[in-house]
Amino acid sequence: MSESVNAEKKTPTYFEKWKGQTFKAKLPKVGFDQVVWSFIGGFCALFIVAYLAQEVKLLSLFAPFGASSVLLFGAPAAPFSQPRNVFGGHMIAALVGVIVNNLLGTSYFAIAVGVALAISLMVKFNAIHPPAGATAFIGVTASKGSFLWILNPVALGIIIMILVALVVNNLDKKRSYPSYWI
Repeated sequence: MSESVNAEKKTPTYFEKWKGQTFKAKLPKVGFDQVVWSFIGGFCALFIVAYLAQEVKLLSLFAPFGASSVLLFGAPAAPFSQPRNVFGGHMIAALVGVIVNNLLGTSYFAIAVGVALAISLMVKFNAIHPPAGATAFIGVTASKGSFLWILNPVALGIIIMILVALVVNNLDKKRSYPSYWI
């Protein structure tokens, strides 16, 4: 009897971990007002970026901005949504992508190295932003090895996105953005 009381919790096996802690997530309820603010933020940010790309020809359209807008406006309090993570993650990934393109080209090996290296550096510098994985991918495959690509479209576009997040996410009484800068 004393053995069962003092028995330590069994460490799960590798495949037992696949089950997860629980089957169903306990997600908070989201009010309609938060849905509307998420729409307004995502719309405004991508409208401005797309307008500047298509009409003004100031920057190039950049697909990872769509994913960043999900975090910036759908989960503005999340760590991955903070300016440090958004800007830092994209900058790390863009730099890695361009360097890998220059050193290894655009092969499947180069793509894997570029994205994996960007992930590890984002982790190292506490600047994890999941959409930046696509930035590294595009940096390897489409930057043509140009370091100017890091500035336009990446830096310019992400600064616009963060500025829109600052404006829109603070219009609502229930939201406050950012939670931190550095």
